[in-house]
Amino acid sequence: MKNKIECNFVPIGYVKNSSVSVPRHWSVSDIEGELVILPEYKDGIRDIKPKDKICVIFCFHKSPPFSQEKLIQSPPHIGIKMGVFSICSPYRPNPIGLSVLEVLDKSENIIKVKRLDMLDGTPILDIKPYVEYKEL
Repeated sequence: MKNKIECNFVPIGYVKNSSVSVPRHWSVSDIEGELVILPEYKDGIRDIKPKDKICVIFCFHKSPPFSQEKLIQSPPHIGIKMGVFSICSPYRPNPIGLSVLEVLDKSENIIKVKRLDMLDGTPILDIKPYVEYKEL
């Protein structure tokens, strides 16, 4: 591939929850848990408040290496074959996920959230505010 660029990320924290199975998509999940932010990034969450919605970007750290046959997949809840970039599968060329979570509470370096769809120990790459938008 021409102009291939390698990107490296350093996690800012990790997910902590008691779920023993793979949680369902955040839009239908009611799982609560914590985002544990590493001490050196704690100041970055100072303005996050209860009832906020946040976008959490994370790494699918348990997904197997991607292979070309995974470009087309059949999500279990849809049952038809679709391209990977039109579904929320963890099997992706770059194992990055995005979830919109509801903030329940925050103290020090821990954000308590609802709607988790990540495994315990999942590396958090970034947190962004959820911003609603209108069609242009």
